[in-house]
Amino acid sequence: MAVLARSILVTGSNRGIGLELVKQLVEMSDPPEHIFATCRDPDGPRGRALHDLADKHPSIHVVQLDTCKPSSIKAAVAKVTEQLKGSGLNLLINNAGIVKPFTALESETPEGMLEVYKTNVVGTMMVSQAFLPLLRKASHESSQKGMSCSKAAIVNLSSECGSITNLLAWEIAHILNYRCSKTNISEQDSKAALNMLTKCQSLGYAEDQILCVPLHPGWLQTEMGNSAMPATMTVEEGVQKILDTLSQLSEKDSGTFVDLEGKVLPW
Repeated sequence: MAVLARSILVTGSNRGIGLELVKQLVEMSDPPEHIFATCRDPDGPRGRALHDLADKHPSIHVVQLDTCKPSSIKAAVAKVTEQLKGSGLNLLINNAGIVKPFTALESETPEGMLEVYKTNVVGTMMVSQAFLPLLRKASHESSQKGMSCSKAAIVNLSSECGSITNLLAWEIAHILNYRCSKTNISEQDSKAALNMLTKCQSLGYAEDQILCVPLHPGWLQTEMGNSAMPATMTVEEGVQKILDTLSQLSEKDSGTFVDLEGKVLPW
């Protein structure tokens, strides 16, 4: 695969899909010059694998980022800006999210709904807003025509569980808080609101030629992906498909809801 983008930031990079994205990005034949791997607690026990990877590859920059804390987001933007040395950021992959215990429709709580919504939707919005100047810079300084992930893009990892038309896996788990905010069944996040956020981003940033898509990564064999029932696809296989799809996205895809193979899904 040709270089996907010269600079990429992945939130929630200490485990699951996020960690595998960083692994496969750095192993490309033409890897990105900068891979910003962020997570809430990079110096904690869950950040060890990420640091081990960064120790072997100087292109990986481990950055602390709590998507719910404006001060943390601001500090992360400053670190990324410093590393880019005047260049823009090509690709923002919003992967971070939280999981709450599965609840049925009648037992969901206001607290659970609000906590998940704050992290998975509002957090994604705040991170995208904060890095927007760097994305705009990359787009405006690019000689490429149209839209692509190699130019400037926001990819929000979502899920078909948030599709109002398909309502994937309802019989397995109602997970109302996840479905209503930002569903990612492989990480058991949630998502209908995230889809709307991404659609609005695609319209709002169209003039800047920033590609914006929500992407359903499939039900993958991650720590949380297997919590409801065993997943059928390994995270390695799924991430390879995701990266192949990202490399092929263009302006015709901006504002659509796609799966890991690029198939358009119903809202």
